[in-house]
Amino acid sequence: MSQSKKSREGSLEAPTRHPIDWQSPAFYDSAALNQELERVFDICHGCRRCVSLCDAFPTLFDLVDESDTMEVDGVDKADYMKVADQCYLCDLCYMTKCPYVPPHEWNVDFPHLMLRAKAVHFQQAGASWRDLTLTSTDSVGALASIPLLDVTVNAMNANAGFRSLLEKSLGVHHAAPLPKYHSKTLRKRVAPLRQTLSPQEINGTTGKVALFATCYGNYNSPELGEDLFRVYQHNDIHIEMVPREKCCGMPKMELGDLESVARARDFNIPLLARLVDEGFDLIAPIPSCVLMFKQELPLLFPDDAEVAKVRAAFFDPFEYLWLRHREGGLKLDFTQGLGDISYQVACHLRVQNIGLKTRDVLSLVPGTQVHAIERCSGHDGTYAVRTETRDKSVKIARPVVRKVEQQQADHFASDCPMAATHIAHLSAGVDHAEHPISLLRKAYGI
Repeated sequence: MSQSKKSREGSLEAPTRHPIDWQSPAFYDSAALNQELERVFDICHGCRRCVSLCDAFPTLFDLVDESDTMEVDGVDKADYMKVADQCYLCDLCYMTKCPYVPPHEWNVDFPHLMLRAKAVHFQQAGASWRDLTLTSTDSVGALASIPLLDVTVNAMNANAGFRSLLEKSLGVHHAAPLPKYHSKTLRKRVAPLRQTLSPQEINGTTGKVALFATCYGNYNSPELGEDLFRVYQHNDIHIEMVPREKCCGMPKMELGDLESVARARDFNIPLLARLVDEGFDLIAPIPSCVLMFKQELPLLFPDDAEVAKVRAAFFDPFEYLWLRHREGGLKLDFTQGLGDISYQVACHLRVQNIGLKTRDVLSLVPGTQVHAIERCSGHDGTYAVRTETRDKSVKIARPVVRKVEQQQADHFASDCPMAATHIAHLSAGVDHAEHPISLLRKAYGI
C-alpha cells in the first residue's frame, strides 16, 4: 500500500517552503536523492491529482504502470531523470494541487525536489551546448542585438530553410516562434524618458521605483520598458533604471546550474540592495524574474540579509499599482475602454500569491472586461522550443488556446511575453499578443 493511504490528506495550515540546502555536500548525494525521489514518487503515485498539470506526472505514472510491480519500486532509478526533465519549475503542483506540502508531515515539495535532481545531474553530466546557449540569455541577447546583426538574426529566424537547419543541428524546433532581437534595447528607449518626480509614499510603496530590465525585457520586448515608464510617470511615480544588471538566474536554475545562479546573485543583489537603501522599490516586467527575487533566491540564500532586503522591496508592476490604488494613488483618467480582454495568467505570477492584480487594475478601465484564464501555457522559456518537448508544450497549451478562441476577445494578453507569443502562435483567432502594461497605456491615451 502506498504512503498516501496511510495518513491524513491535506492540512489546515498555510503552505510553507523550506530553504534549499544546495551548498551542502549531502544535497548532491545520488543515493540520498534517489531515496527521496522514490519516497515522493510513491506519494504521487497514490494520489495522481496533478496528472493534468504538465508531463512530469504522466511520465512518472507511465513508468510505474509499465513496471513489473506496477509500483514505484519497480521503476528503474536510471529513469527517474525522465520525470525531472519534464518539470520546468512552474510550481503549480505545489501551489494549487498537492495536499501534502509542508507543514504536512510528508513534506512534499515536488518542484524543489526536481530542482535537486536537475542540480545533481548538471554537476555529474553537465548540459548540452544547445541548453547552455539557450539559457545564456545575457550573452545571446547582447550579441544578437548588435546593430545590423539584429536584423540578420531576425531574418534568419524567420527563414524556413535556416530553421530546418537549426532544428537538425541544434535541436531547436522549426515551428517554435523565436524571440526577436532589437538593437534599440529597453535601456536605450527609456533613457530620454527619465523625469525627476517627487515620490509620495502610499500603502507600503515609496513612489520611487527602479526597473530591473531583465534579459527578455531589454533585448526582446523593449517596448515594455517604455510603456512601464509612461504609465508610472503618468501616476506620479518616480521611475528609473537599475544602473547595471545581469540575468536574474532563472534560466540557469531551471537547468540545474546553481553555481551560475550564485554568480548572478553576487552581481545583482549588492546593486539592488544599495538602491533599496536609497529609498527605491523594485519592479521587473517579466513575472519569472520577479519570482526569482521574491522567492527562489531567498530560499537558496536564506541567511543573506541583502537578499532578504531585496525580496521585501520587490513588486510585480501591477501589484504595485494596485497597492497605490487602494489608497487613491492611481489615476483613473482613462480616455478609452479596452473592450474584452482574454488574459492568460502566467504561472510564475500565480505562484507569487498576490492575487490577480493585473486583472483588477485593467478592470478599473470603463468599458473593459477581463476574462482570466488560469492555465499554464507550457512555454517555460526553452521547453516550447526544444525538439524533444515542443509537442508536449503544445499539448499543455491547448486548453488555453481553445479558451482564447472561444472568448473571441478584442485583445489577448499575458504578463509573460513568451507565454503570450506561444499561445498567439498556436491560435487561429489571435493576430498578435499584447502586454497588459501596453493595454493600460492605451487606456490612458498616453
